[in-house]
Amino acid sequence: MISTQNVTLRYGDRALFENVSIQFTEGNCYGIIGANGAGKSTFLKILAGEIEPNKGEVVIPEGQRLSVLKQDHFAYDEQDVLNTVMMGNKRLFEIMKRKEELYSKPDFNDEDGLELADLEGEFMEMDGWNAETDAEILLNGLGVTKEFHHLLMKELGDQQKIKVLLAQALFGNPDILLLDEPTNHLDLKSITWLENFLLNFPNTVIVVSHDRHFLNKVCTHIADIDYSKIQLYVGNYDFWYEYSQMMLKQAKEINKKAEAKKKELEEFIARFSANASKAKQATSRKKLLDNLEMVDIKPSLRRYPFIGFSPEREVGNIVLNVEDLSYEMNGEKILNHVSFSLSPKDKVAFVSDNELAVTTFFKIITGEITDYTGSFQWGVTTSQSYFPKDNNEYFECDLTLVDWLRQFSKEDVYDQDLRGWLGCVLFSGEEALKKANVLSGGEKVRCMLAKMMMANSNVLILDEPTNHLDLESIQALNEGLIRFKENILFASHDHQFVQTIATRVIEFNESGCLDRLSTYDEYLEYKESMES
Repeated sequence: MISTQNVTLRYGDRALFENVSIQFTEGNCYGIIGANGAGKSTFLKILAGEIEPNKGEVVIPEGQRLSVLKQDHFAYDEQDVLNTVMMGNKRLFEIMKRKEELYSKPDFNDEDGLELADLEGEFMEMDGWNAETDAEILLNGLGVTKEFHHLLMKELGDQQKIKVLLAQALFGNPDILLLDEPTNHLDLKSITWLENFLLNFPNTVIVVSHDRHFLNKVCTHIADIDYSKIQLYVGNYDFWYEYSQMMLKQAKEINKKAEAKKKELEEFIARFSANASKAKQATSRKKLLDNLEMVDIKPSLRRYPFIGFSPEREVGNIVLNVEDLSYEMNGEKILNHVSFSLSPKDKVAFVSDNELAVTTFFKIITGEITDYTGSFQWGVTTSQSYFPKDNNEYFECDLTLVDWLRQFSKEDVYDQDLRGWLGCVLFSGEEALKKANVLSGGEKVRCMLAKMMMANSNVLILDEPTNHLDLESIQALNEGLIRFKENILFASHDHQFVQTIATRVIEFNESGCLDRLSTYDEYLEYKESMES
């Protein structure tokens, strides 16, 4: 269990948290949500003791161990992988190191023997004899196989390091587990393994994530940060979203009825207040009017962009034909004799164990890569808009966002029209005059989506569009693509995003491709049945 009492954190005049008192209890998993900048990661750092609040305190019962997913991927470069995981239980690792020192002493004495006896007792209580096996189980579950276990951390790639640090946080059955974006850069198998681990985890979990499927799968509660407060809801993310929308709708309905009643009372008073025979009734209505209460609706600090794509024309019968497409890079086969044809209205999720395969395919069909073998052909009635995984090169300029967007307009447009597109993706007023080269990752994504909306294409190609987006923007993009009636070719690690959009799944593999006319979940079930 962990709780806060009247925690306040201010930066200048801005209150990030104001007198926050909340309790997180054993056996539950809490998802921390809130608008960009609301303080989700900061709150985790307060709980972890990395940031000291201006006022209030964090209370952890004596003897309970707190574990945090570390974000510094270079902190353990000189440690081997197994030791890095076991360092997740600091006291256990200290005992292991001290035992090694004592056993290797050439001048071992009685005092050392007494200390060693105490350490061995504590080591046994902490199940230390199984520590290395437990660490290996965690690593294997996350896809870091045995051949990597005795390498130094600096010898691993970034994705493997992330998995090792996650295993470190999970190691040793901590009483309180704090996870900030634990699914970032994890593959599907690792995410599924983590979901199952947390579902069976008996202690307290507090997690920040932009992955709605993950929050829905593991969370028993949602902690919503808004207006410097934290409101706790029982249920997962979808429950919170539906409930919050329902409560907002109800409040608006109450106010609508109250406004109608107020108008009716005001009209009666105006008509009959001067009439002696009706004066008593008018006075009575005046008292009702004075006591009429409106529900105070505070608009959430969340901002949902509007994302909608309107094609200029429908796609014809021929969309895309791919014949025997292959591509090699540095002697490695990235695509191997890929052939398929798309039908009108197909919304295709592209997947592969080798992420480079999907990105390479998108670059080929959009003309960025030309040294491939085989062929592809777009239908003459198609028009394509492309969202690349790496969009940084689009923003290496000193233009304002209005002028940046003007580059991609089909003809001369008014500033008002460009501002309209930017306003849809939350760049209104002075925000539309920001410079393109100072944008954050999420802001760049929203600008790219405005560019795509403005193009009115009938084929959308999107490579990991949810990267860097907050939950509100992901939700808006998700709904916009569901509404889109023409063709979509896309890749994403967001399970819910793929499941709710895709009508077809194409997997690139060593033998070419697997093509399934199904939802994403049905594809996963098929894969599981083939492997079992």
